[in-house]
Amino acid sequence: MIIVNLDVMMAKRKISLNELSEKVGITLANLSILKNNKAKAIRFSTLEAICRVLQCDVADILEYKPL
Repeated sequence: MIIVNLDVMMAKRKISLNELSEKVGITLANLSILKNNKAKAIRFSTLEAICRVLQCDVADILEYKPL
């Protein structure tokens, strides 16, 4: 199971969903789906943009946990 820790990184960087949405160029609705672990997929370009804005690594956002 893949866990999305976007909310944790956003809290660490003190950035709101609205601000991240604007800086990344993704809709608020799609970012919310990702943040709430409801996404089925993510584009590498989106993941790269999120990492660039949050100044973090992919491993800071995505985590694998065996079922």
